[in-house]
Amino acid sequence: MFAKGQTITQLMEELAPKHYAVENDKIGLQLGTLNKEVPKVLVALDVTEEVVEEAIEAGANLIIAHHAIIFRPLAHLQTDSPAGRLYEKLIKNDIAVYIAHTNLDVAEGGVNDLMAEALGLTGLSPLEDVHTEKLKKLVVFVPEDHLEKVRDAVFHAGAGWIGKYSHCSFNIDGTGTFIPEEGSDPFIGKQGKLEQVREVRLETIVPQSAERRVVQAMLKAHPYEEVAYDLYQLDLKGRTFGLGRVGRLAAPITLGELCEQVKQAYDVPALRLVGHPGRTVHKVAVLGGSGSRYVRQAQFAGADVLITGDIDYHTAHDALAAGIALIDPGHNIEKIMKQGVADYLLKRLAEKKIGTQVIASQLSTEPFRFV
Repeated sequence: MFAKGQTITQLMEELAPKHYAVENDKIGLQLGTLNKEVPKVLVALDVTEEVVEEAIEAGANLIIAHHAIIFRPLAHLQTDSPAGRLYEKLIKNDIAVYIAHTNLDVAEGGVNDLMAEALGLTGLSPLEDVHTEKLKKLVVFVPEDHLEKVRDAVFHAGAGWIGKYSHCSFNIDGTGTFIPEEGSDPFIGKQGKLEQVREVRLETIVPQSAERRVVQAMLKAHPYEEVAYDLYQLDLKGRTFGLGRVGRLAAPITLGELCEQVKQAYDVPALRLVGHPGRTVHKVAVLGGSGSRYVRQAQFAGADVLITGDIDYHTAHDALAAGIALIDPGHNIEKIMKQGVADYLLKRLAEKKIGTQVIASQLSTEPFRFV
């Protein structure tokens, strides 16, 4: 059985919800339709004509990419232009394109976490906050003998987290009353007769991003035909998500040694360095993409060095004067998301026993050559 396109993108949005994206970012479905079965997905950093050919040869009819193929409203669609040829090839071969950009940068398990993990950084925190999750309280009344089943279901769906503590709930014993009226099909009791049932009032925390999933899991696990439950908005704030990551190396090393680690971890042949190679570094900031404007945030966070792409000349001088080192291995290091996203989707599809295949693009879309 193959998944529909909507199912695959729903899994992507569980990893990288759209509301994590920065304002006006070009994300989501950009070309084609998701209302079709998808036997194979290709995960890519960029969508070039070569990547489209790779998708055609692999039999993939959905590309999930990090960088958008449509940045601004189209004035025309001329198929003899580079962009027009790309769109024509995608449409003629029935290949849809779905984009996860800054929402994937922000997400736990996304681009920046993958970059930090590749360097072995620990104690991670965002470099710049983008989104603070809103929390709700779920209250549901459950028969005593079904409490564990319902509670486990909502926890598995993402409820019950307070900070670093999971499976948080509060439970109060009580008595529920009801009369099953004509047309009902009661799990307990008989039509027209007042029933009194020993129930538990189960309370737990639900992050807004998981609300729909948690409620569906609760309703599925609950034995009642009509479930009594409430959701309350809380003033308590949930986890904060953001761009970039700041963390610590396992042990202090020199800046030169870190450069060698970066080249190996991100598979780059060369990089640019601002700072003395013999300098000792311990706290490291990473940011996928163009990070010139985040030098001040990295310094404020106490980082010894910022690893990011597209550092400009004047920013390099400012960083040198401010005493923070910079490592620029290029924008293309975001290619780390290809295998990371493919692995995530394969795991989630396997959990659902869905046969759709997911592959990571093997092509390099690095536009620069090192000579």
